[in-house]
Amino acid sequence: MDAKTNFELKVGIFVFIGLIVFTYIVFSIGDFYVFKPGYRIKVKFGFVDGIQSSAPIRYAGVEVGKLENIKFYYNDEKKKTEVKLYGWVTMATKIEKDAQAYVNTLGVVGEKYLEILPGTIETGFMQDGDELTGNDPVPMERITQRAYKITEGLEAVAKDLKDGKGTLGKLMTDDSVYKNIEDFTADIKAHPWKLLIKSK
Repeated sequence: MDAKTNFELKVGIFVFIGLIVFTYIVFSIGDFYVFKPGYRIKVKFGFVDGIQSSAPIRYAGVEVGKLENIKFYYNDEKKKTEVKLYGWVTMATKIEKDAQAYVNTLGVVGEKYLEILPGTIETGFMQDGDELTGNDPVPMERITQRAYKITEGLEAVAKDLKDGKGTLGKLMTDDSVYKNIEDFTADIKAHPWKLLIKSK
């Protein structure tokens, strides 16, 4: 092997090692988990409110992994289609078997992510491939419908008050009711001993 070939070989090895180091640094800065030890978990939901694969996984508010996949499956027990989230978390993350899982949102209209709240140590910790049952988020349509019904109820109450219906409505619209209460209050102030008399 001549000197030129030997030099080119050394340069090639140096460039190859440099690329490996550069790739590792880029992946580490970018929060990729390729080079970090971890394990995979599954979380099943009936409704996931638009969460996407690659969404963050947070445990006790700290980002510890990413979702890798989302799949539909048929629940024979419940007789309906549900959704299963497949995620990866760092090995240092010890998730209790009774931990609570939710689909949460960063801010009011921010990114959807999987939130896991710690459970109790007595139940033990999840292992690779273990599964949690998540708590379904409430669909926005249901919240809107409930708010609409509450608004309708308040409008009906306001209309009844305006029309003088009910005790409170009469109190607000009928001067005689207010006058009777005012006379009763004045009488009690003048003769407080009447409060001590028991009616037969």
